[in-house]
Amino acid sequence: MTEAAPRLSLVAGEASGDLLGGLLLAGLRERWPALQAAGIGGPRMAAQGFDAWWPHHKLSVFGYVDALLHLREILGIRKALGERLLADPPRAFIGIDAPDFNFALEAKLKAAGIKSIHFVCPSIWAWRAERVNKIRASTDHVLCLFPFEPALLAEAGIPASYVGHPLADVIPLEPPKSAARGKLGLGEGESVVALLPGSRKSEIRYIAEPLLQAAVLMSRVRPELRFVMPVVPGLQALVQPLVRKHAPDLDLTLLDGQSHEALAACDITLVASGTATLEAALFKRPMVIAYRLHALNWWRIKGKRLQPWVGLPNVLAGRFVVPELLQDDCTPEALAREGLAWLDDPARRDAAIATFHEQHLTLRCNTAQRAADAIAQVLAS
Repeated sequence: MTEAAPRLSLVAGEASGDLLGGLLLAGLRERWPALQAAGIGGPRMAAQGFDAWWPHHKLSVFGYVDALLHLREILGIRKALGERLLADPPRAFIGIDAPDFNFALEAKLKAAGIKSIHFVCPSIWAWRAERVNKIRASTDHVLCLFPFEPALLAEAGIPASYVGHPLADVIPLEPPKSAARGKLGLGEGESVVALLPGSRKSEIRYIAEPLLQAAVLMSRVRPELRFVMPVVPGLQALVQPLVRKHAPDLDLTLLDGQSHEALAACDITLVASGTATLEAALFKRPMVIAYRLHALNWWRIKGKRLQPWVGLPNVLAGRFVVPELLQDDCTPEALAREGLAWLDDPARRDAAIATFHEQHLTLRCNTAQRAADAIAQVLAS
């Protein structure tokens, strides 16, 4: 018998969640071509036929300060969405990351008998381990991106499945460097540095400036360097004044999106901590991980870290494969120094690339199909 296509609701809260959601929906549609899905998402989910009742950028905030500034609007969206789903229940709700928004909604829906699935295990292994209690109360099943996560959740009595990382399926094992350079107008023999300041407005405000200043310092040492900076569509207006102020003469190309092309084309990258660090590793690009946030946010989280790494390539390796420059350490001088160090040490670059290749093989396991199978089992339970 053919499985009846379910009607699902999904919520993705930012560009990385929209990326994951689009890849997940592609796998779900392979299993259920007539799938109906609606909720909160972005353009990648819309490309898979998703009906976005609100755009994902409405939830794209980071840290306590940014969240407080947008709290009324976000709570209003969550209340309206919850009422709509309770009035016309889907077969299941899938929260894609965005735990601060999704867990409260998932708990409410779960209490009403709607299956609740969370896609991406919150980083309880990195900080705020107490969130495991909220996960248990909110969700029926967690889809995990990393192989060590299901065992951690099992200890807390939370059903979970390792599905791998969908980016590992779509990013080729051998990055298309020549093709990407041709697309971006970069020469084969040029030395290229990609600057990735993040996908949130708050990240642009705090991280783009030191990245640009670091690029200027690097260009003074190596005038031949070319720089590319992919910017999330819609945030160019925030970035362009920063470029004019801090790097007016830099050989820099601003890209409208195209982060994957930038990572495929570059030799190294200065990158904001987050999903982009994993993307850089999958593209086998040595990197310097940068992060800054509001001082109050940093004060709130720095004492809750459970391990010395925040960058995903380092977390997966269990050691510092690449440098991390956080908060007060995230200075233009330090960023430039670490970036130039990669360019000056081919043996170190090769060792990092070998580690990234191993990580890619571990995470590459047809995530879309695995996730769809796990979701089907939850629906049948």
